[in-house]
Amino acid sequence: MEESQIRYVLTNFKRIATIGFSKDPEKPSHRVPKFLMEHGYVVYPVNPTVTEILGRKSYPSLKDIEDEIEVVQVFRPSKDVPVIIDQVLDRKRERNDVKAIWLQEGIRDDKSAERARAEGLIVIQDKCMYKEYVKLFGE
Repeated sequence: MEESQIRYVLTNFKRIATIGFSKDPEKPSHRVPKFLMEHGYVVYPVNPTVTEILGRKSYPSLKDIEDEIEVVQVFRPSKDVPVIIDQVLDRKRERNDVKAIWLQEGIRDDKSAERARAEGLIVIQDKCMYKEYVKLFGE
């Protein structure tokens, strides 16, 4: 099931809010969203410590993004996931734009994932968006 969901998300959704997008080019939380930007995705950095990353405006939080978002990609510790899911569900109820949540490799919270799925969201946990993209489509 998850394999088909991964393909569906990467194929159909091009607008990604990246929570924890790092300004440090050495970190995966910088390299993965940069790769996605280079492959046709529109990425919205969510990082309250900077105003811009890779020429894109950086937002202090998910609710500050005015444009439509389809995927919320998360580069934060698993312990932060419940609060992030709350923010995503608030946004979904208000804007009805978010379709999927992608918790990057090493990030997992089954209870929060179930809450999000109960609200109709696709949830992918503990998977690297870059690695999954390359597996499906090559570099």
